[in-house]
Amino acid sequence: MYYCTYKSKIGLLYLISDGESLIGCYLEGQKYFPNNIDNYYLNEELSILAKSKDWLEKYFNGENPSIDEIPLNYIGTEFRKKVWEVLKDISYGELVTYKHIAEKIAKAKGLETMSAQAVGGAVGHNPLLIFIPCHRVIGVDGSLTGYAAGLENKRFLLNLESDNNHY
Repeated sequence: MYYCTYKSKIGLLYLISDGESLIGCYLEGQKYFPNNIDNYYLNEELSILAKSKDWLEKYFNGENPSIDEIPLNYIGTEFRKKVWEVLKDISYGELVTYKHIAEKIAKAKGLETMSAQAVGGAVGHNPLLIFIPCHRVIGVDGSLTGYAAGLENKRFLLNLESDNNHY
């Protein structure tokens, strides 16, 4: 496993790769920050990590880089991976609710309902901060709820993406 850091507008991000794909993006000190990062190799030149830093540079400059530019590999349960795939499809500047995601997954699985709380748990454990836009998920009442990197950073990212959202 390899990592590098990127100084972003919300703080120091740690990018983690298996050598071919991006598998993690964490804000230093965030909830669920990997406790084994000291076992990874620092590699600022690895192609996937360099591409990921370029992608972040575009993102923080207010551009809308395509996530398809970055090969991603999700490490998690099948349920979490399904939730992260739904998150990946949330458009830049768009907001959706946990309930919306739960309904989408329930429909795909042929179920009548799905727990929005279960979806919230999976969203909270997203290992690819910003790349998989969990910051675009809000409460059914429009409130900003939970974000592993802190609500102030969620607010910053939402405001970065849209002139209409002033959180």
